[in-house]
Amino acid sequence: MVHADPRARDLIYDWNAHEHTPGAARTVELDDETLRDGLQSPSAYNPPIEQKLELLHLMDALGIQAADIGYAGSSERAQADIVALAIESAKLDIKVNVACRTVLSDLRPAVECAQRSGVAIGIAAFLGSSPIRRLAEDWDIATLVRRVEETVTFVVREGLECMFVTEDTTRTDPATLRVLYTKAIACGAAHLCIADTVGHATTEGAFNLVTFLKDLVRQAGADVKVDWHGHQDRGLGVANALAAIAAGADRVHATALGIGERCGNTPMDTLLVNLRLLGWVDNDLMRLGEYVELVSRMTAMPIPVNWPVFGADAFRTATGVHASAVSKALGKGDAWLANHVYSSVPADWFGLHETIEIGPMSGASNVVFYLKSRHIEPERALVDKILERAKHSARVLKEYEVLSMVST
Repeated sequence: MVHADPRARDLIYDWNAHEHTPGAARTVELDDETLRDGLQSPSAYNPPIEQKLELLHLMDALGIQAADIGYAGSSERAQADIVALAIESAKLDIKVNVACRTVLSDLRPAVECAQRSGVAIGIAAFLGSSPIRRLAEDWDIATLVRRVEETVTFVVREGLECMFVTEDTTRTDPATLRVLYTKAIACGAAHLCIADTVGHATTEGAFNLVTFLKDLVRQAGADVKVDWHGHQDRGLGVANALAAIAAGADRVHATALGIGERCGNTPMDTLLVNLRLLGWVDNDLMRLGEYVELVSRMTAMPIPVNWPVFGADAFRTATGVHASAVSKALGKGDAWLANHVYSSVPADWFGLHETIEIGPMSGASNVVFYLKSRHIEPERALVDKILERAKHSARVLKEYEVLSMVST
């Protein structure tokens, strides 16, 4: 990746784009799992259909190519929402899919949703594959192969696209994966998905697995896409998604704010930011904050203050050294410099800006900038008084506290 911005090329040496970085820069598709895997979080509210439709429009506006819109086998409400979302998707560029177990009791409601909506809803059929899962379920390989064949054949016969998903792929032996994926290819699967169901993978594991599956697809001579579905149990969701893309994954899955079971899924918003920074996508991210805020509101999942880009503290500093550099850049009238000197992410991509506060770790530059930005003359005595108060505080000063010292 080479910086498109000439100032970045001149002022920021990018080791992320070093010649020895594995994998070539490339484009990748995204599958948004917020309305299915995300809502499996035990802390998330299942929002009304009006908010789900609003979110689908935001996904489309952000250039997200696909969305998992529910689990048809779970309830009549889920089926009604799937139908409504599928009908709405026909007005947009985004394609929709639903999740199913590899059993007819899940597959039939999904097909019925497609028929009721008149939309060719894709079906993502998942099947546990790891030795530990097989032991818990008393499954043998012959049973798994039979379920793959029945499921993929059924979906294809109904004229719908099938994505075959091995659950817990990242803890499954290669011999089992080869048998299951080969059977899915033979039966007509359009996508094969690697699922890091319990967030076990490291970046090396993600890269190795995608490489393995891409090689298997090439050996089969099949026109089949490879997907990566990651979880956050080890905090490696975004890193693993990037490693999967570097290895050749055609599509990666994620959820807004990373909501999902246990520690959640790969966060779509953070992933999009990184893909844009790497130059692997050129999506307009100006509405990404709207997307994050809607999901937070509709699921009652708060945005952590230190969340990348959209947390309250993401572009906010009260540290003297940091604030000094930012305020000097702003003093030059150089917004670009202010957005980059102490941040790897340009705030203006999202309609945001750097903010300087006053607290116990602040210096005089914080106070001077704070006052000037409010059109208050930073007289030395006033600056010293405010800074003295801040040094004895346990937290950042509130605006009313600063202004009360200005007026006295």
